[in-house]
Formats: sequence, C-alpha cells, structure tokens
Amino acid sequence: MSYKSYSPGSCAGTWVEKLEEKCRELGCHSPDFQIVSDRRGGRTAWSSTVTVQGRSIRARFWYDGQFVNNAKEDAAEVALKQIEASSPTSPSQNRSGW
Repeated sequence: MSYKSYSPGSCAGTWVEKLEEKCRELGCHSPDFQIVSDRRGGRTAWSSTVTVQGRSIRARFWYDGQFVNNAKEDAAEVALKQIEASSPTSPSQNRSGW
C-alpha cells in the first residue's frame, strides 16, 4: 500500500483533502462525514453524506464494503463542486473582460 503525501495548496490530493482545504480557506468548520449502509439482499451497500456549511450533501453512488472510502471521496467531490459553484469568486462567475 502506498501513501500519497499532500501539501496544502497543491492541485494533487484526494477530494476529502481538497474539501478540507476549501473549508479552511472559507473559515468554516471541517467537513463532517457520515457513512450509511443499505441492506440489499444478501449484501450491504455503502454510501456517505458530508455536512459542510450547515448543508448535508449525499454521495452520488453506493459502494461495496471494500470501497467505503470511495463513498467519502464521492461525497467530498459533490460538496466541493457545489461550494465552488456557489462561490462569488469562482472562475465561472468572475469573467471580467470576456
């Protein structure tokens, strides 16, 4: 198993790390992740929700138990994209001179 180091401000890193960094930039509380499960026949599916800035955001997909971390990454990606889309300084909304 390899460990990927992360330095704040870099483009690399997991979605969870990027979301945590964005929360620090905005001065809000760290994201709060919850893992949820759903029994489906003889198996259990896993997903995640993350609470950021008082909003609860769900992951898009359900995962097999061995990929529970992917559920956190999925929720973090959705949350980060929502935060960036609503930010007044996001590139999509700040196009002066175009």
